[in-house]
Amino acid sequence: MTQSSRALPPPAPEPLPIPVVDNHCHLDIGRDGTAPVSVAEQIDAARRVGVDRLVQVGCDRESAHWTAKLVEEHPAVLGAVAIHPNEAPKHAEAGDLDEVIAEIGALAAHPRIRAIGETGLDYYRTGPEGIGAQQESFRRHIEIARRTDLALQIHDRDAHADILRILAEEDPPERVVLHCYSGDMEMARECVRRGYYLSFAGTVTFKNARDLRNSLAVTPLEHLLVETDAPYLTPSPHRGQTNAPYLVPLTVRAMAETLNVAVPTLCQALSTNSETVYGPW
Repeated sequence: MTQSSRALPPPAPEPLPIPVVDNHCHLDIGRDGTAPVSVAEQIDAARRVGVDRLVQVGCDRESAHWTAKLVEEHPAVLGAVAIHPNEAPKHAEAGDLDEVIAEIGALAAHPRIRAIGETGLDYYRTGPEGIGAQQESFRRHIEIARRTDLALQIHDRDAHADILRILAEEDPPERVVLHCYSGDMEMARECVRRGYYLSFAGTVTFKNARDLRNSLAVTPLEHLLVETDAPYLTPSPHRGQTNAPYLVPLTVRAMAETLNVAVPTLCQALSTNSETVYGPW
């Protein structure tokens, strides 16, 4: 793929037969130094292909406040707010981690903020010196979600065992989502046993993602969600280009093929599960 073709937006896929939810996207973030497409345009493009509801995720101080304003302006969008695990060590070093987590707790009172996330652990981008701050922040976010009865959206990168351990120790809220699921089949089965939801992104369409598709294959329909994590993780055949909610149908159809279920059946499950987790739009 040439640099010029990578800069072009991918064409719209075939619309889905039943509307679904992109339950994790970042409408305020551009990619490769470009400005994001306007929110109204992103919502309209998604709606035309059967993605009629979105969850915007604000995972730093600025984007969390931006998210709380956005959800007041767009009925198709609900919000999630948190301090990302890679941001937690920075705030701990600056001495204001308590302050920013308190801000997240205050934003959680907004009636259209329906999840605390993405929170969790990231041992890929943050070294051992930041683990303590990440784990403290994760526990504090779990407490906010439990106290407010909101869903918990989890970021888990190279930290599977500690994610499951801390969730077991902290008595999480009723609705827990493993955003951009990246674990193996054994972890998927354990998450299902605990009642968690597994959200699959465009990574499940990648040729080298056989292990991830195996995890999807052992996950019951009633525990599944779909997302873009836009502008990242663009599904095949557009890997490397800018992702957006309108590309969800590519991931949904790949999921249906792996699960050996009809696309309408999967769409209905994804829609129902999304409203079970986040409530009505």
